[in-house]
Amino acid sequence: MQNIQPGAHPATRARTFDLVLTAILSTLVLISTMFINIKLPIGQGGLIHLGTAMLFIVAILFGPKKGALAGAIGMGLFDIFGGWAIWAPTTIVARALQGYIVGKIAWSNGHHGDSIKFNILGAIASIPVMLAVYYIGQGIMYNNWVAPLASIPGDVIQNVVGLLIAIPLCIALKKTPFFRKRF
Repeated sequence: MQNIQPGAHPATRARTFDLVLTAILSTLVLISTMFINIKLPIGQGGLIHLGTAMLFIVAILFGPKKGALAGAIGMGLFDIFGGWAIWAPTTIVARALQGYIVGKIAWSNGHHGDSIKFNILGAIASIPVMLAVYYIGQGIMYNNWVAPLASIPGDVIQNVVGLLIAIPLCIALKKTPFFRKRF
């Protein structure tokens, strides 16, 4: 095992920074999902939580890879630790795809999450994919292709709330020295 010291090889330092940053971002998604969530009276297992807003923020500010990993790891762990373990495989796939799509669009055409139009477009484009993965996962779990339809309105609300929170926060964060200098 290699010691990371001030004189360490730049590639090693970059990989270590990348790993630590991914862990922190995944934790932020987990915490955002865990501490403020409201169980919906409709559908099968739906929640309104701030994890979607944090997923959007991570994907917009850090790109598709970090968005995919933070969404999959953070929300997957929430399902496992929060008593929703049966949902974890579906959540991991849905949120990895959602984070990747948001980040890929927000970081397209030379942008690095700095175009409000691309950020909103990315979030909106990711919603049908997330809905489809949860619909298919729920249909398989319950062997019923009608019941999952009841979860769609809550999932849409969760994404709209996430978008309404994420976009203004990303605009403000992009003005900070960290993002002006780095990305």
